[in-house]
Amino acid sequence: MAQKDKEKWDKKYTEMEGLLERRPPSELVSAHAAEAPGIKALDLACGGGRHSLYLADRGFTVDAVDISTVALAALREKADLEHINLIEADLDTFVPDAGTYDMIVKTNFLDRGLIGRAQAALKPGGIMVVETYMADEGNEKPDSNPDFLLQKEELKSLFGEGFTVLEYKEFWNEPHEKYCMKKQAIAVRKD
Repeated sequence: MAQKDKEKWDKKYTEMEGLLERRPPSELVSAHAAEAPGIKALDLACGGGRHSLYLADRGFTVDAVDISTVALAALREKADLEHINLIEADLDTFVPDAGTYDMIVKTNFLDRGLIGRAQAALKPGGIMVVETYMADEGNEKPDSNPDFLLQKEELKSLFGEGFTVLEYKEFWNEPHEKYCMKKQAIAVRKD
């Protein structure tokens, strides 16, 4: 599966003009990054690295993880590699080291198992932000796989005991995205 995923994402990043452009961070990342207890961050499914770059610019040391060689090469061209460590990995099986990170970001990619594995990688007091697409009748993308869409308020259910929800919202995605899609975002603190 990893090779097919890698080929799919490499193709997407190669063919979709503008996908790897530097963009502002997600609202919850910028709103809660300063609350992290330290400066070690993990950006899962980092793509073009908008969150890796944002966090590195604020003094974090970031492990930026993606399956796409194309995305990581684009990030390498934009990044200060003293503060960003690029990791090519299959996120279906990637397991971050337990108790390592002060901040974890995962956006625009839904893997419920990865969310669970990432929770263990947070230090006590650490902040995790997850933002991705959800099922909604108003979504414009016609061929969305329902397995990769959250159900209403589902993100809340993925963070139980041991986490405090700092912020949760449902909203329509950013205007630069190809399709208009509903999203969910959550920021939590590990107790």
